[in-house]
Amino acid sequence: METFELTSSAFAHGETIPVTYTCSDADMSPPLSWSDAPEGTRTFALICEDPDASKGMWSHWVLYNIPANRNSLPANVVPGKKLHWGGDQGENDSGNARYNGPCPPPGKPHRYFFRMYALDAELGLEPGATREALLEAMKGHMLGQAELMGRYGREHRA
Repeated sequence: METFELTSSAFAHGETIPVTYTCSDADMSPPLSWSDAPEGTRTFALICEDPDASKGMWSHWVLYNIPANRNSLPANVVPGKKLHWGGDQGENDSGNARYNGPCPPPGKPHRYFFRMYALDAELGLEPGATREALLEAMKGHMLGQAELMGRYGREHRA
């Protein structure tokens, strides 16, 4: 599988995610851009997840059927299962068809992985699919992957 590049104008790989993009503030999705997707890409899918959550891997955002002619997502993607530009939002582990930003308990910062997948097909998933359903549907269709990791932690309050 090929790799390509995923970046954000809001934070660099390994850096702290600004509070605007977390539950401590506006809880809006960060702007994302990608480049150098593999030849033959027909759609993209994006999963944002926290492997440091106490219950194990926690999905914060599930998007798929992002048209191949897109190379970015603006900040504050609107909630809802169908996006006006053609993509579908799945259900995250909070039960929402939207981005729910980092919201770890006070203590050690968690890592948040934004993983973009280049796919050779449009997926036959209904809008609102779960992370698990998306991962299953992507099997055999992944051409490439890009990754951006940010960190976020909340301090203990006295």
